[in-house]
Amino acid sequence: MTEESATPAATSAEERSYDEYRVVQDLGGWKRSHTCNQLTSANIGQEVTLMGWVQFRRDHGGLIFIDLRDREGLTQTVFSPEDAPEAHERAHAIRIEYVVALRGIVRHRPEGMTNPGMPTGEVEVYVKEWKLLNTSETPPFPIEDRVETSEMLRLKYRYLDLRRPRLAKNFILRNKAAQSVRRYLDGLGFLEIETPVLTKSTPEGARDFLVPSRLNLGTFYALPQSPQLFKQLLMVAGLDRYFQIVKCFRDEDLRADRQPEFTQIDIEMSFPDEEQIMDMAEGLVRTLFKETIGLALPEAFPRMTYKKAMDEYGVDKPDVRFDLKLADVKDIFAGGGFKVFASAPCLKAVRMPGGGVLSRKEIDEYTEFVKIYGAQGLAWIKVKEDGEWQSPIVKFFSDDEKAKLAERLGMTAGDIVFFQAAPEDVANAALGNLRLKLGERFGLIDEKAFAPIWVTDFPLLEYDPEDKRWVAKHHPFTSPQPGQMDSIATNPGGALARAYDLVLNGNEIGGGSIRIHTPAAQKAMFKALGISDEEAEEKFGFLIEALKFGAPPHGGIAFGLDRIVMLLTGSKSIRDVIAFPKTQKATCLMTDAPNTVSKKQLRELGIQLREKAADAGDKKVEG
Repeated sequence: MTEESATPAATSAEERSYDEYRVVQDLGGWKRSHTCNQLTSANIGQEVTLMGWVQFRRDHGGLIFIDLRDREGLTQTVFSPEDAPEAHERAHAIRIEYVVALRGIVRHRPEGMTNPGMPTGEVEVYVKEWKLLNTSETPPFPIEDRVETSEMLRLKYRYLDLRRPRLAKNFILRNKAAQSVRRYLDGLGFLEIETPVLTKSTPEGARDFLVPSRLNLGTFYALPQSPQLFKQLLMVAGLDRYFQIVKCFRDEDLRADRQPEFTQIDIEMSFPDEEQIMDMAEGLVRTLFKETIGLALPEAFPRMTYKKAMDEYGVDKPDVRFDLKLADVKDIFAGGGFKVFASAPCLKAVRMPGGGVLSRKEIDEYTEFVKIYGAQGLAWIKVKEDGEWQSPIVKFFSDDEKAKLAERLGMTAGDIVFFQAAPEDVANAALGNLRLKLGERFGLIDEKAFAPIWVTDFPLLEYDPEDKRWVAKHHPFTSPQPGQMDSIATNPGGALARAYDLVLNGNEIGGGSIRIHTPAAQKAMFKALGISDEEAEEKFGFLIEALKFGAPPHGGIAFGLDRIVMLLTGSKSIRDVIAFPKTQKATCLMTDAPNTVSKKQLRELGIQLREKAADAGDKKVEG
């Protein structure tokens, strides 16, 4: 009896898996000759060796068919009782997701049985002999792209989810993207340099993840939200051009395109202006798309000011694949009889051609949707086929107001117009996001199109009403536009930044700026942000000190690699392009992280936890 042949059933399940089916402990000199997507009619008659997982098993009485899968694809294999009776007899034990090695001869599939949808669809492998490399329990969900299983279950068994062809292809493409980035930047003289993961907490925006120090009790490192300060210091060091594909960490609430840890393509260069950085960035993105999915993006990306983006699209990351714009109509109703519109701080409208077909139920759903963005409600007007306006608010409009509104918006029969009367930020957010909903509902968006656009001329600072102070629109190291540094103390809201964001299909995929490079200007920026000299010294003293030693003018940009790959693969969430992502509660269902640690570990770190008792007061849990 050979090593691969069956033996009598053993007494335990563990023994059966390794004895009855003879799982081999080594390959015995077998070497894989091809992956499971390589074989074509050019290989007819060749002996090949394939290794992988059993995707499907079909027993047709005489012949047994096994579809073998690896990360590259599928190959159909055949066990015949006439060609290889021993291999065929043992094949009755094979089940889905078993790991096997097969050796056999490539043949044409029978006439009428070819599959043009598969790279290997013209051939099949007649198996002469095979080895069982491992057995498998029945997976908790089918390992196929059509799986209808909750994401929570798939995240718990992520290693099985990653076997699915669609997800495997995502990571093959992600690897191609990373290598494309490295080749492109290396060709332009950029140096790939690693920066620290354990660094200093300097929170300005999102919260830091903190790491306690055992060697310096009572002190903490922070995981970097970005390598921003280190890459600026590399420019001070004279290294001229830097890049890094780097992990970053932010302790913030999550959405479909956010994770607590994410990957940036981080870039900085010395002696640039905005045009040089944007030209370099465009070349990188064009190269990336060409080398990964074979798509040629425009030779020059269009540009739009922040003001225009907010005025016409309501958001600073406009999706310009479809031409549905917001309109300011406040002046039409100023001093009019409809007080809701007349007294509104901002009044905007969006006209949806053909939108008159929307049902009242759909309109009510949109009304609930805009409340997510702080809106109190959603006014609307339908233009009926006879030209009559249908709406609960029309009775409050004068004929003059109706005429001006119709002219400005170009209202015609079959349209619907939505209005938002609210503070400007609420009106923009509500209608800007409703615009996207309408684009999807009415099929205005070409899902296969890619429309990159630069957004420029951002405000340098914005006022935070909650903290009652000015904060940086991007970050506090961004330079104001020429001639505006002296005015930020007296008119902080009027200064524009030397900043630029690259937007693709309504997603910000990259953002950067020209940096402040003198200590005096950096101190002036901190002062405008309400950061005292003492606080600035405590948080950023090392940066101010470095700027004293001949810092060159410098600037850069950072791209979200996860978000770019999400767009390249057509995925709906960046969780589909991150190997082991967290849930929206920032947990890992597979490893059960974050979890508690032992009291001994806490004592070594000098940490004492406090837990809120369910019934009364605070209860200390000693570490």
